[in-house]
Amino acid sequence: MRVAHILFAALTASVLLALPAHAADRPSRLPTEVYGGAWPAGHVQGIAIDQRKGYMYFSFTNLLVKTDLAGKPIGSVTGFTGHLGDLDFNSRDGRVYGSLEYKAAKSFYIAIFDVDRITSLDMNAETSDVVTAVYLKDVVDDYSADMNGDGVFDGDTAATQDHRYGCSGIDGVAFGPAFGKRGGVDKLTVAYGIYANADRQDNDYQVILQYDIRQWRKYERPLTQTAPHTSGPDKSDGKYFVRTGNTTYGVQNLEYDGFTGNWFMAAYKGIKPTFPNYSFFMIDGSKRPVQGAIEGQPQPEQGATLSLVRRGLHDAATDVWGWEFGGQYGLVSLDDGRYYVSQQGTVVEDGVTKQTARAQLHRWTGQTPAPFERVQ
Repeated sequence: MRVAHILFAALTASVLLALPAHAADRPSRLPTEVYGGAWPAGHVQGIAIDQRKGYMYFSFTNLLVKTDLAGKPIGSVTGFTGHLGDLDFNSRDGRVYGSLEYKAAKSFYIAIFDVDRITSLDMNAETSDVVTAVYLKDVVDDYSADMNGDGVFDGDTAATQDHRYGCSGIDGVAFGPAFGKRGGVDKLTVAYGIYANADRQDNDYQVILQYDIRQWRKYERPLTQTAPHTSGPDKSDGKYFVRTGNTTYGVQNLEYDGFTGNWFMAAYKGIKPTFPNYSFFMIDGSKRPVQGAIEGQPQPEQGATLSLVRRGLHDAATDVWGWEFGGQYGLVSLDDGRYYVSQQGTVVEDGVTKQTARAQLHRWTGQTPAPFERVQ
């Protein structure tokens, strides 16, 4: 065991030496837990961190909270009438990006937070000049697809054959390189939500979009929730498929890990008995997409397929690899073998039930059934 720890320390040191020069600005000593507070909102959906400035961000379904690394609230953004999901911090422009859904309006966005402006509590998402949004047409097209051809859109329900690939919208969001590459321009990477439905065969893939956002300023518009705008790119720069088996609402948290060079996907378990229904998957970041059949579709379809890392738990019948781990409520890679994983909870204060979040520090082990261990 001591030899293993020595090897892990040596590997971690070599990775730290290989990090970009700006990584020297990041603190190596980080708290083992950051408390996100207790809020009368939905449960925590995602977390993001700005190591250089020392801030953590928590999304609580209809609320964004900014804290310092001691857990002190710095500010919050309220007034969301849609579903605010997973988050990631973009080190290139210093802003936080998150998935934002308005299913009834068939509108799906990337919300972009100018986090330097978040300086007080209860800043309004529409009137405070903190949030802009970019419309994702690809997602809207797949979500609203009339797959059974009856001319009727069945709406926000899993009990339907509508919604191409079982698309329920979006959730997982992360920045990272093009699949199969290390380095280069980071791309905004967005994962579909997927309805849990055991009665259809076309929903066994995670669907992932990548965008080069260097020209996205021209699309950004203020958030107007009563009259959703449609300003955004005509299509993504790449659409990819990874076969995991159907999951419940798809990739809840997506994260690129510079330490392993792979992509993490945390999901709620699926319900199909023919699949192992793991809760955590890893895309092999070293393998380029391969053009192949997208199985189970109503019409034969080809697409760019991604490979799972062949480690962890393995189901021979489906050839699906994965782990049993959390991360559905928030997952951040520090790119040095350490990670923050958010835990969801509730408290009752003055008769009001509030949602809590605790971002807890973990380290990579690669073991099964769970590939992380908490840093105490």
